[in-house]
Parts: sequence; C-alpha cells; structure tokens
Amino acid sequence: MRELFSKRITGFINWHRNRRKHLLVNTLDLLLSDIRDHHPDHLMITGDLVNLATDIEIRLAGEWLESVGEPLATTVVPGNHDAYVPGAHDKSVKRWYPFIAGDDSPKDWPDDDHVFPTYRRRGPIAIIGCSTSLATPPFSATGFFSSRQARETVELLKKAGEEGLFRVVLIHHPPIRGAAARHKRMIGIRRFNAAMSMGGAELILHGHTHLDTVHFLKTHSGGQIPVVGIASASQGPGGHKPRAAYNLFTLTGEPGAWNLICERHGLTEAADAIGLDHTRLFYGHDPRQTPTMPLPEVVPQLST
Repeated sequence: MRELFSKRITGFINWHRNRRKHLLVNTLDLLLSDIRDHHPDHLMITGDLVNLATDIEIRLAGEWLESVGEPLATTVVPGNHDAYVPGAHDKSVKRWYPFIAGDDSPKDWPDDDHVFPTYRRRGPIAIIGCSTSLATPPFSATGFFSSRQARETVELLKKAGEEGLFRVVLIHHPPIRGAAARHKRMIGIRRFNAAMSMGGAELILHGHTHLDTVHFLKTHSGGQIPVVGIASASQGPGGHKPRAAYNLFTLTGEPGAWNLICERHGLTEAADAIGLDHTRLFYGHDPRQTPTMPLPEVVPQLST
C-alpha cells in the first residue's frame, strides 16, 4: 500500500476501472505458446512488462522473463510503465539486466544512466536497444531520447553497417510524429530520426501505442525505414484496442539484397487461439516462392 502513495495511485485506479477488464494473462500464454510453435531464433520485447512498477511487479516480470527463454535469445528494452515513478527504471533494468545487456556491456548492472544503447549481434542481425523510459508526472507518459544516446546509437549503427549486418532498432515510444497523443509522445523524435539517417537502419520496432501499425521513417538520403508497432500481448477481446498479437519476421538474403517478411499473428475473435492475420513484404521478394533458400532468421516482436 505504501507504494501507491505516488503517481501509482492514478494508474491503480485506471487499471481497476478500465484496463484490467481487457488485459488477460491467458492471452499472453496463448501468444507465447504459438511463438514457441514457430521455433524463433530470437524474441524482442519492446517494453511495458509491468503496470505500476512496484517492487513485486518488477520481480515477477523478471521471473516471467526467465521462464520465456534464455537471455541470449531474448532482448528487452524498457517502456514508460517500467519507469513509472522515480527510481523504478533502475530497479527494472537491474532486475532484467541479463535480457537487456549488450554483448560488450558490463557483466553486472553498471548502476548508471549509460546502459543504453545496447548492441547485440545474432547471426546476420544487429539488435540495437534504445531507451526512452523515464518517470513522468501523473497523466503523462512521454519518453525521452537524449543527445548522448543519439550519438552512441549512430556509432553502433555505423559499426553494424560496416559489418554488413541487418540492423534492427528497438525502442518503446514510436519515433513518428502523431503516432501517439501529445501527452504520450516521444521527446527527441527529430534527434532519433537524424541518428537513423546518419547511422542507417533496416527496421525499427516499437511498443507503447498497443496498435498494429506500420510507418516509414524517411532518411536524408531518400530511403525509408519500416517502423513497426504491435498490439499489447495481453489485450483480450472487447476493448477499444486491437486484440493481442505478435509480429514474426523472417529474414533471408544478404547485404544489399535482403528479404524480410512480416507475419502478424493475433488472438482470434473467440479468444481461444492465435491465427495468422496479415503478411507483409518489406524487402526483396518472398523467399518462400524460391525452390532453395538459406536458413532464415525468424524473430518475433512482442509488446506486453
């Protein structure tokens, strides 16, 4: 009860009046079971593992992550709910650090603000984790992308580009103007977009909006980077948000000739199974129409 005497009280009331009616645990279980059936190479989670960021929530979320898979095969970036009140961000990152830390990050949580951006190389893929997570006043859910993080993200993107890797950037708040309401927007969108233009990226995944969306970020060179969002992994039927879903990405090809397919798998109307909702080609051609192809890298995106 002591933890509720803060901004958490407004979130607690909102949860009981609205969100708890449609966010269901069994929905997440169904999604995870369906993900496992596809035997993905890597799982990417774009924030909001908890609601009020209480100590018990953070601990239970850590235990849930450990039940989902190995840290080397799961990458997490925090969301605004993971930093709901001052101090919560550090507690969340510390508890979930094995799933957050980059390949070259300190073995133990460094106890400072310089955890992000993180860099993980998995086969032909570079995963760059960014954070917009910070504590905000009541009735606000904004995120912030700093100048320091922008500079370091550019360097990591250039490094991955020089190695010929397919660069995936994870971030919680959508880096698209108008994609979120003003009180939920990302502060530093122009800075983030400049970093993407300077460093280069092939795919950006975000959470926060709980919507199945696709936008394109235009770069200074005239290119476009797909920016993909996904519904909450716990969203049941009957709400004003789309039912729970995850994106399954299949990557084949090579630098300069990538093939990327996104399949969206979502909760059925009856809420008793997960089905294929939508397929979209982002790069190249559909390799499934080719008689022979290299082993794909299959990567699901999950927003809790």
